[in-house]
Amino acid sequence: MSDTTYLQIVEEARQLFATKGLTNTTMNDIAKASGKGRRTLYTYFNNKQDIYWAVINSEMNRLYERLEAVVKKDLPPNEKLEEYIDARLEGIREIVYRNGSLRAEFFRDIAEVEHARKKISKSEIDLLRKILDEGVSKGKFIVHNSLATATILHCAFKGLEVPYIKNAFYEVGVERNRIRCLITDFMLYGIMR
Repeated sequence: MSDTTYLQIVEEARQLFATKGLTNTTMNDIAKASGKGRRTLYTYFNNKQDIYWAVINSEMNRLYERLEAVVKKDLPPNEKLEEYIDARLEGIREIVYRNGSLRAEFFRDIAEVEHARKKISKSEIDLLRKILDEGVSKGKFIVHNSLATATILHCAFKGLEVPYIKNAFYEVGVERNRIRCLITDFMLYGIMR
């Protein structure tokens, strides 16, 4: 089995799902768009739902790579965390909007999407923990349990995803760029003086 073939099928399926939606895309459509036979599709996937989850995982991996790049930057930990928050909020929004018709699927199946994201979530928590541990070692953060703090931050980010994507903050008169600053300030500094 070829990784190139697998990735090609996933990308072609992503594009079809984004334009036609999951329901209106068939295995024949995916086979035709990828230039592969149905038999080849079934070599890699059991059904269209498996391809859909491969697309979700591929998109989440793109986000993870973006966040990992932030963590590897040579920045002070507080600046790194600020950039991480910004990259995560914008990364999720871009993924959802890049996938057009899949937006409805994403919001309708958020519990299933969350299940698919479980492995990536653990990896994200590890990235956050690296930033927090670095911040503690450099005297920038006071964190007594970096795993618990990273998990709380991660859960907070996930809780902000849907309102951020849907731009719910616009209704209260705050534009997207400003809301990212407010979220970052709150996550880093809380509401203390």
